[in-house]
Amino acid sequence: MKNSFCKSDNSKSKTLIWSKNNLISVAAIAVALITTTPLPSSAIPSLNSKSFSLPSTTTPFSQAQNLPTGLDNGKIRPCPSINPGCVSSNPKSSSFAFPWRILGDSSNSAAIQQLKDALLKTQKNVKFQLVEDTPNGQYLQAEVDGGFGRDVLEFLVNGDVVTFRAMATKVTYVYPFTTALGDSKGQEERMKKIINELGWYAPSFDSMD
Repeated sequence: MKNSFCKSDNSKSKTLIWSKNNLISVAAIAVALITTTPLPSSAIPSLNSKSFSLPSTTTPFSQAQNLPTGLDNGKIRPCPSINPGCVSSNPKSSSFAFPWRILGDSSNSAAIQQLKDALLKTQKNVKFQLVEDTPNGQYLQAEVDGGFGRDVLEFLVNGDVVTFRAMATKVTYVYPFTTALGDSKGQEERMKKIINELGWYAPSFDSMD
């Protein structure tokens, strides 16, 4: 009986030693995993990382603060989509008007002078900003009083064809809406006064009926 008891104690001791060894091994593996596995925070991109970029802050309002003028590849620009107070003879414009046709023989310079005279007679506080000869004709840019500030009028005379754009420089928004107030009717009426003063031909959709 005594020998049996001793054998039983030895078996229990061996079992306990084996269990402790297993626990030590498991603990060592866990420590190794913890020290070698990157923390979740290391996956967050740095502000200095090239792959990290802040969300764009561009809004229709910010774009409306810097409306480009002048010719684009030798052509009158279309109306900006963010500016409803505009009309342009560029066919890409949502507010489109047909180019004018000069009646009779006239040089580019003579037509520009006629445009200047017509602007002075029909518009308020006219300021001529630029008259320039280009490979595509003679370009005239002027500023006049508009409904909420100053408006820009641009003309390109090439032979007997005159392309143009009339655009408000101030775009009005009502918070929190991002759609600008206004439409192109004011500019259309302005251009009618100018063409009537000039006596040139202005095609329209109505005249095609």
